Amino acid sequence: MAKGVMIVAEQRDGALRKISFELASTARKLADQSGDEVSAILLGAGIEGLAAELGKYGVDKVFVGDNAALEPYVTEAHAAVTAQIVKDNDPAIVLFGASVQGKDLSGRVAAKLAGGLATDCTDVKLDGGNLVAIRPMYAGKCFGEVVFNSAPAMASLRPNVFPAAENAKAGAVTKVDVAVDAPKSKVLEVQKDTSGKVDLTEANVIVSGGRGMKGPEGYAILEELADVLKGTVGASRAAVDAGWRPQKDQVGQTGKVVSPNLYIACGISGAIQHLAGMSSSKCIVAINKDAEAPIFTKADYGVVDDLFKVVPELTAVCKKLVA
Repeated sequence: MAKGVMIVAEQRDGALRKISFELASTARKLADQSGDEVSAILLGAGIEGLAAELGKYGVDKVFVGDNAALEPYVTEAHAAVTAQIVKDNDPAIVLFGASVQGKDLSGRVAAKLAGGLATDCTDVKLDGGNLVAIRPMYAGKCFGEVVFNSAPAMASLRPNVFPAAENAKAGAVTKVDVAVDAPKSKVLEVQKDTSGKVDLTEANVIVSGGRGMKGPEGYAILEELADVLKGTVGASRAAVDAGWRPQKDQVGQTGKVVSPNLYIACGISGAIQHLAGMSSSKCIVAINKDAEAPIFTKADYGVVDDLFKVVPELTAVCKKLVA
């Protein structure tokens, strides 16, 4: 009989990603309601030492697949090993992160297990022992409740939405003998971001600019504000398509879905595709000369004025506050 909650942890370059701790804390809350244990799958090379970190967030058991063939991440290999571990241990619930890697992996694993998968969820709960996943639909216009009646119930959770809290439990490490078939594809090159900036999906503060920035040079004032707030700069699709910012900075339905504590939208009108990517932010501030811009319908605070006047003044005030 399927029992327990399992998470698929993510690591990069030998360090656990923030989403892994969010998954662990969420799984702990679900498992405590049913008196079950929380387990985790951790794959890579030279990563066994990371298992204890997951234990701090409430994971009871960590299945470590330590194999050179699992580094760097390749969908085929990770999906095959993950699916096998799930089959062997028969959890009732499996949680992934709705990150770039998690989106790629979860669909493949769900297909291998012939199970249901709810993606990009903003909440999960138990109802009569069954997992209920809440996820935005139709570009965030409404939310749907997905109820599972078979195991394993699989869901991917939107990063930065679920709180991560240490639980002070020490997880046991179960090392898995990983047999990895030669994949049909391989990673030829990994181009790393050397800027030192936090990835948009993990950032607590994002300062985004759109068509109103007038050009790539306009982003200098956003970079300065983001540095003061220890945040990251994002962009609308229009700005990326114009070549003002790299694609990795794009926020929206066709870019990255983000949920920071603070999202400052500068010169962004608020097309539905952009709103779909940032509407779950905890606090939204919009700065735009057009009082009728759709972004103001989602904003908690709005400033109708020239962003090239407002942003430098806002930066100056923030510098004084953090001094």
